[in-house]
Amino acid sequence: MAVAWSEKASSMEALSLSPPMSPPVILTQDELKKIAAYKAVEFVESGMVLCLGTGSTAKHAVDRIGELLRQGKLNNIIGIPTSKQTQEHAISLGIPLSDLDSHPTVDLAIDGADEVDPHLNLVKGRGGSLLREKMVEGACKKFVCIVDESKLVKHLGGSGLALPVEVVPFCWKFTADKLQNLFKDWGCIARLRNDGKGEAFVTDNGNYIVELYMEKEIGDLQVASDAVLRIAGVVEHGMFLDMATTVIVAGELGITIKNKH
Repeated sequence: MAVAWSEKASSMEALSLSPPMSPPVILTQDELKKIAAYKAVEFVESGMVLCLGTGSTAKHAVDRIGELLRQGKLNNIIGIPTSKQTQEHAISLGIPLSDLDSHPTVDLAIDGADEVDPHLNLVKGRGGSLLREKMVEGACKKFVCIVDESKLVKHLGGSGLALPVEVVPFCWKFTADKLQNLFKDWGCIARLRNDGKGEAFVTDNGNYIVELYMEKEIGDLQVASDAVLRIAGVVEHGMFLDMATTVIVAGELGITIKNKH
């Protein structure tokens, strides 16, 4: 949670400074996500093909796009969803949808992240949609990442949370052991993600997620990325390197916009 001296605008497009004697407004993490998402939607223009991200932060952006379409402030928008969950949500909002086969070049992506480092490299996929996210966001001319300030880290893995890797179910433990051994010098522990019911979590693509927990900083991210992808059985990993063009951060001091140099 964060504290900002503000009045919550109904549109959530901005925070306006309250009189000096007003009590502070407590902003929840979800409210900060919403502020960042609404700011990102300002990049959207009529006629665009959009990547619709997945997760709690991206959901706010999808909601806002649907609202602007209903109001007639946006038109001729086509969305490409990055998960079945986002697809269903977008359909419920009346957002026209397509796919990369029909639109191989995408104008803009708006999506959240689990971690953002100072170079705008990201960890994504803790929600399990990393493969489709990377495919669609990799086809985008511009990728606006939206986060609250809790997602900022000094280096990827700095939060102590998992680096997700999507793997095929066949002999997944063999693949997990390979991944753990690859990063043994970093104190890596590899675990299969479960669905909360004692079964393996299954992605939209029918695959599993192996979660890597590192004790030390990974180092050269591109070298690590290449090494992971060379392991047979690995489909994709959650390091999104040199992909975000803009990161919008909502925090106690308001909105910060970071652009790739």
